[in-house]
Amino acid sequence: MSPPFHTLAAGLKQCVVEIRLGGAAGSGFAWDRDMVVTNAHVVRAGRVEVRRADGQVLAGKVVVADPARDLTVLEVPGLGLPPVERRDAGTMRPGETLFAIGHPLGVRHALSSGVLHAVGPLPEGYPVPPALRRRVWVQADLRLAPGNSGGPLADSEGRVVGINTMIVAGLALAVPIAQVDVLLRRRAA
Repeated sequence: MSPPFHTLAAGLKQCVVEIRLGGAAGSGFAWDRDMVVTNAHVVRAGRVEVRRADGQVLAGKVVVADPARDLTVLEVPGLGLPPVERRDAGTMRPGETLFAIGHPLGVRHALSSGVLHAVGPLPEGYPVPPALRRRVWVQADLRLAPGNSGGPLADSEGRVVGINTMIVAGLALAVPIAQVDVLLRRRAA
């Protein structure tokens, strides 16, 4: 039996950061002790402020970005957070419980929950450009708002399966976590 959401959320919240750039804020999470993953649309400059759950503010800089996949990896010296536990979204089945943690509309470490609809491209008729529709998304029925972008989408055991990105036609879309590995392999090559 999985621990209750509040227990899972408390553990995951320690790995979630607020990313501030000017007056705007988004979310991100620890990939390793000094690396944070977020959406590319959250970070529009080479340097940002990263605020940990304990309130400490650190400087972060972009080490690799892929605007087409809407992913950015930041280096944050002194971050010192444990990396999130991850799960390949491709192993999930529709109906599994998911939860998101982020900083929507300035509410720090807000939690929303819902269920998985699908993992894959969006069906015809979604109001997005064809290139976005053809991409693989983790599609969930849960509430996201500005400030959730870049934060973790986790399964019922607290394992991160995606990076919260946007709402389209009432459905939350997240970039599958495996895309971060693709981005980092490309950087290393």
